[in-house]
Amino acid sequence: MPDRIILLTGEVEAPHLSGILRQHNPALEVVHALDLSALKVAVSNGLAGTRLVAFLTGVIVPEAILAALDGPAYNFHPGPPEYPGSYVAGFAIYDGATTFGVTLHEMAVSVDTGPIVEVRRFPVPEGWKYQDLEAEAFRQVLQMFVDHAPYMACDDAPLPSGVEPWTGRCRTRAEAERLQAIESDLTEEEIVRRYRAFG
Repeated sequence: MPDRIILLTGEVEAPHLSGILRQHNPALEVVHALDLSALKVAVSNGLAGTRLVAFLTGVIVPEAILAALDGPAYNFHPGPPEYPGSYVAGFAIYDGATTFGVTLHEMAVSVDTGPIVEVRRFPVPEGWKYQDLEAEAFRQVLQMFVDHAPYMACDDAPLPSGVEPWTGRCRTRAEAERLQAIESDLTEEEIVRRYRAFG
């Protein structure tokens, strides 16, 4: 049973997710890390008995921290294996995807490449904008966290993984920012497409 979980997530999510974990293990110490500097402070006293769990974060965890953990670190990613990286809901809308999903995977040195534990997919209704898809992905990935919280809080053994491979190219913030730009030579169709995908 883990003694401590470092929860790498946002300010809004942290208290709610911490409460969910402590429901299953009241003695569990949950340490919130908002960013890389906070993560480095959290690991400065050693990592014995510690599990690292990331939830909807853009922080890239250094190799040395991942290697020092007793077992796998886990990431709850708001996209399916076809969409690793950042701003994935926007890219899915831009691509005209008809399905999307959320992924639980082991963390690896390269972003969104670690062995996959579970994928949950859902249809993308016609006419959805990125805000619609992000909201549904958040709902789905939060439920995935709730479902796996008993394990995260109470079990030291690694989760079975390798259920399917990552298949998409890792998308970046820079790519999303390029597609947010509205240039004078774009067609009306392309302008609408970019607006639906990136606002």
